[in-house]
Amino acid sequence: MGVDWAAEGLLDGLEGEERQSRVELLETLVTEGCSLDDIKRADAEGQLLFMLAGRAIDVEIKFTFDELVERSGIDEELVARLVRAQGFPLLREGRAYTDTDVTTAKAAKDFLDAGLPVEDLLTVSRLLGRGFEQAAQAMRGAAMRMVLEPGLSERELATRYAHAARALTPMTEPLLGHLLRLHLSKSVQTEVVGAEERQTGRLPGARPVVVGFADLVGFTRLGEEVPPDELGAVAGRLEEMVLDLIDPPVRFVKTIGDAAMLVSPEGEPLLETTLALVDAADSEGADFPQLRAGLAAGEALSRAGDWFGRPVNLASRLTAIARPASVLTTDKLHEMAPDGYRWSKAGIRAIKGIPDPVPLWRVRRP
Repeated sequence: MGVDWAAEGLLDGLEGEERQSRVELLETLVTEGCSLDDIKRADAEGQLLFMLAGRAIDVEIKFTFDELVERSGIDEELVARLVRAQGFPLLREGRAYTDTDVTTAKAAKDFLDAGLPVEDLLTVSRLLGRGFEQAAQAMRGAAMRMVLEPGLSERELATRYAHAARALTPMTEPLLGHLLRLHLSKSVQTEVVGAEERQTGRLPGARPVVVGFADLVGFTRLGEEVPPDELGAVAGRLEEMVLDLIDPPVRFVKTIGDAAMLVSPEGEPLLETTLALVDAADSEGADFPQLRAGLAAGEALSRAGDWFGRPVNLASRLTAIARPASVLTTDKLHEMAPDGYRWSKAGIRAIKGIPDPVPLWRVRRP
């Protein structure tokens, strides 16, 4: 006897062709071996269209949390922390985990056995989870655009997407591994270990650095005027410009909504890069927002790929008060890179979160 999909709550709100299309998809999932519990879970998470793709790339829910712990070889509390660190919900009831979860947990145990501290393992897991989640979303969208055509039923779309996932996934895994190795080998060395660090056995704390933020002017207002996909294209273009223009020792740290964060151990390279970014935004034409930027120098702490400290806070505040198409900075950076640029005093401002008023400079090309 077939499943009463309506009684299971899997056809709620659907009528006519849309309802029939959903029934065809559900029947196909059952035929392919998906259990009713897994189907209902996927429906609750909005993942029905991707269940066939999961099976196509051999990602099948098999294990309970207790079974994951047993197979991992590490204690229950640490498995729970790893799952959360990777960006996944911690599900202790019912089957919710795959062979890949088991393999990942076993790999974590190998790192711990090799001497990696638990907190460092969790930090790396958080960063990789965040990055891979974003990459997976982008790749999922790209694959869907490859197979999407007008008039497809849900079953046809899910089947096409599964075929695309089966074809593309084997190419993806080597790419990710190669990229990680390249970044490990070519990244800017920030954890400089000197005599003091060797003596104490601890990595360095705060160190001198120059921090910059470049912010798209009027981005929030623009979000009320253009469709979301166009807004996303604008933010994506900012990141492209940053990656096109940076050279060592300048390093791209992250984007924060409509702003990009850069750091450098030296002032002039970051100043030059920031001015080039402002010029590049202007060159995009009238439909692209202008950039404004703030730079600050001082002692900051590098941890897990990010930076913390007074110059980070100050550079962010300066960006917020800079004029469109301008770069605002402080005395310290003016002293670090005075030649070859036009400097003009921009007053002395009380900056939120900074105890003393800050003398400001606006810097331009000659």
